[in-house]
Amino acid sequence: MTKENAIKLFQDQRVRVHWDKEQEKWYFSIIDVIEVLTDSPRPRKYWNALKTKLKDEGSELSHKLGQLKMQATDGKLRMTDVADTEQLLRVIQAIPSPNAEPFKVWLAKVGYERIEETEDPEKAFDRAMETYLKKGYSKKWINQRLKSIEVRKELTDEWELRGVQKGLEYAILTDEITKAWAGLSVKDYKKFKNLKKENLRDNMTNLELVLNMLAEATTTEISKKKKPKTFSQSKKIAKTGGTIAGNTRREIETKTGEGIVTSKNAKVLKPKDEINKIEE
Repeated sequence: MTKENAIKLFQDQRVRVHWDKEQEKWYFSIIDVIEVLTDSPRPRKYWNALKTKLKDEGSELSHKLGQLKMQATDGKLRMTDVADTEQLLRVIQAIPSPNAEPFKVWLAKVGYERIEETEDPEKAFDRAMETYLKKGYSKKWINQRLKSIEVRKELTDEWELRGVQKGLEYAILTDEITKAWAGLSVKDYKKFKNLKKENLRDNMTNLELVLNMLAEATTTEISKKKKPKTFSQSKKIAKTGGTIAGNTRREIETKTGEGIVTSKNAKVLKPKDEINKIEE
């Protein structure tokens, strides 16, 4: 079972889902998932008992879950417990049902692979290559994509060295770089390509990837030279690195007469016949 298949199962027509544009997360009705996986005639009662069991085991999951108004079978909107993907997988781990077993096997496999990758990081690249090939990407594009991962890692290592905090601050600096070279924020760029949870770089053309790498690599080198001591200084450097790549983009566009930032994404391309178009 893959992550994509797991999500598709969650998005079964019997499971109510909600996409949060701000958080870029799917939320799923827990009761609906329980009904699908257990065939329980009283899924709400089942969920209440499961929440009690989790609480008794010391889990804080039930305190982290939210509620959303979702359409009930009678057509009315009612509040119901919802979970994001990570929270839902934790709920499924606690469900003693044969239907939940494929998820548990998949989670165990993923966990084992992550432990292996910690001991031997090269395996992460091998698995990434295998995954992209299965999705139909060409080897030329994959090699470029793997190189972009390496460039990104060098940048985040530099940010960590300069005291930039993971999470929000990384996202802010990434946004500065992207706006400077592409003319779009990360959120607007994903919207332009009609993406939701998908990785933006996985949906870039070869030229988009190259320019994004140029922006990030340049930012890394400038940061190493300037040795910023504050987040504000790192933010200025991020904008400078992105601007250098942005100038390159505009120069290429002037010479070719075509825009580089494109709305094309991997989902609309036929895996074998047309994937190479994403490299043009």
